[in-house]
Amino acid sequence: MFHKAKDLMGYKLGAKDGEIGGVKDFYFEDTNWTIRYLIADTGTWLSGRLVLISPFALENVDAATRHFNVKLAKEHIERSPSIDAHKPVSRQFEAEYARHYGWPMYWYGPALWGPTPYPFYEAPIGEPNSAETSAAMAEERGDPHLRSASEVAGYHLHATDGDLGHVHDFLVGDEDWAIRYVIVETGSWWAGKKVLIPTHWIREVNWDQSKVYADVSQAAIKAAPEYSDELRLSRAFEQKLFQAYRRDPYWAGRKHAA
Repeated sequence: MFHKAKDLMGYKLGAKDGEIGGVKDFYFEDTNWTIRYLIADTGTWLSGRLVLISPFALENVDAATRHFNVKLAKEHIERSPSIDAHKPVSRQFEAEYARHYGWPMYWYGPALWGPTPYPFYEAPIGEPNSAETSAAMAEERGDPHLRSASEVAGYHLHATDGDLGHVHDFLVGDEDWAIRYVIVETGSWWAGKKVLIPTHWIREVNWDQSKVYADVSQAAIKAAPEYSDELRLSRAFEQKLFQAYRRDPYWAGRKHAA
């Protein structure tokens, strides 16, 4: 099942022993388009302090009540590293964060979430795997490529042959937290319609230019089926979408030029 990122912003967050605030934003990794952290505004609980909540910490999502259940105690969250929203998240910070909770360092391992394709880990909180931690320490100084979802929403979308609108939102898988599609508002270029562009066709997110570059032509995008915010994305619609683009779907594990 897919969720729109904007719909998830504002969801309440409940720890094992009480409410801890709400979702203010997300940090996603622009190399593989995966949400790595929820940015939680703790409100009056921690005097407006922002903290990161990894999908490793989420127990379930209750869409009916707009609520995330978090399998952490408030005390553990209170002692977690605090972020500065005006500074990029460094790999060193991420390593410190992972060690605090004893979770795998997702950038070290064969799968999307380190050892697994999903953010699932059964070890007790606060007991890191020392062998994994030591091996991952060598990679801490790399750029994690973490970006704010609310910032990128609004960036211009550039196709292979010109601009065609702006990023409106993102569609996120509720199991692996991968962003599978960018929702593009085409504006005056195509009578204000919305279309989906698979994220594995995104070539670059240029922060200086506030642009997202996609390896797909304007004609190919115009041939794609229209998307609406009221649509519940189904596999049938996805198959129709990739047939219109004349490309293999992401689940086929292959990429082609258009």
